[in-house]
Amino acid sequence: MRYEWIDEYLLSKAGVTKDLQADWNWIRYQIGGKMFAAVCLSGNNEPKYITLKLEPAEGEFLRSQYEDIIPGYYMNKVHWNSVNPDGAVPDDLLKDLLDKSYKLVLGGFSKKKQQEILSNTVAVNTLSCCGTECSTCKCYGNMCKGCNESLGKVFHAPEGQACPIYECSINQKKYKGCGACDSVPCDIWRKTKDPSYSDEEFEKSIEERVSRLR
Repeated sequence: MRYEWIDEYLLSKAGVTKDLQADWNWIRYQIGGKMFAAVCLSGNNEPKYITLKLEPAEGEFLRSQYEDIIPGYYMNKVHWNSVNPDGAVPDDLLKDLLDKSYKLVLGGFSKKKQQEILSNTVAVNTLSCCGTECSTCKCYGNMCKGCNESLGKVFHAPEGQACPIYECSINQKKYKGCGACDSVPCDIWRKTKDPSYSDEEFEKSIEERVSRLR
């Protein structure tokens, strides 16, 4: 698939979760429990279509302009559209369409529910994949914008690279966080000990982080 950025891009949006719906063999991206995008997989588990929601008139217009955009694959063909993952739709246009789909589905909730979804996300987004509460860190908001916001490329990580914990949990294993892993706390956690902590303080921090993740 040429749009290798899609998973990272969608999961960076407020309130977004993803799962694999095995019956249909597609990866769903949801907001408030409602799907706004999906990557449909082939029998070989390769991306076959990227499906998203648009206003009917815009979807119809785009299908007339791009042969790689077709009516929604196994979806309502008035509101949903599917994009060839190896086609010629420009990256910037696909990002714009995914943004619109996200906003359409979010806008389908009541104002109160939208606020609830987004306010809950603020709290969740300051919790890093390893259970560190970024908002309580003295570096947050000045020398570091947070684990999730920086896609793991935090101030203490090697320049231009994600923190080893983020790299393992999010980039490689595609988890939402270490709480989904049976090996937590693992050797990678222990190799990233803050040198300012004593052994006792470090063990206590591990217990607290595991508790937040569970």
